[in-house]
Amino acid sequence: MKTKFILIVAMIFAMAGFQQAHSQTPVYLGLKAGIGIPNLHTGNNGSEVSSGYSSRLGPYFGVFGEFRLSDKFSIQPEINYSSQGGKKDGEQAVPAQQFEPSAPAGMMVYANYKSVAKLNYVEVPVLAKFTFPLNSHFNFMVDAGPYVGFLFKAANVTSGSSNVYADKEETQPLTPGEQNFNANTDIKNQLKSTNFGIQGGVGFSYNLNNGYIFIHGGGNYGLVDIQKNAQDGKNNTGAATIVLGYALRIN
Repeated sequence: MKTKFILIVAMIFAMAGFQQAHSQTPVYLGLKAGIGIPNLHTGNNGSEVSSGYSSRLGPYFGVFGEFRLSDKFSIQPEINYSSQGGKKDGEQAVPAQQFEPSAPAGMMVYANYKSVAKLNYVEVPVLAKFTFPLNSHFNFMVDAGPYVGFLFKAANVTSGSSNVYADKEETQPLTPGEQNFNANTDIKNQLKSTNFGIQGGVGFSYNLNNGYIFIHGGGNYGLVDIQKNAQDGKNNTGAATIVLGYALRIN
């Protein structure tokens, strides 16, 4: 993953250097930072373990280059830190083998606790961006395009204590008392290292002498089932994002 990331960074900055040296095409380099509101989406083939997530909050920030091919159209490659994942609170399915190693594979038991799936990606989108002037200073922006994501950290953080039950109705307790669910489990080896998806959004910018500032709202959605093994269920990543940023013209 590190090698792929370095190659992509080198490519983006090489493109910027080439454009600056050999073209009058306006080139901007920018920074952006804000929040992501990710969730794990479950398809029709999701399991009890992979379903039931709701949204959580996490940081979202990155750098980008904008190659302005006309007054209204740009190509914008980016490198973003993207928080993904989701959370659950309440009754959840737990593989029975966690409590009884001899239990059949796929057998579930049930308990009430909190869990947060924290997945951290480096995402590299290449966006088509359209800018529409509203007056001499303000602009409306629309962008969209594909991205590739590289997973660099993944953990499932659980907390709370609960009795464990054989049935969802919680009428058949399996343990003599409450079990402690406080844990921080590395799950990176259970997930695919690469993700692909689409990203897009809208925003407003304000022109400055040598650049612009902007606010942008958008989202991303992964098209790949992130689990390596089908028995772990099927989830897709996705997040809404809200960022503030600044771009400086470099040529």
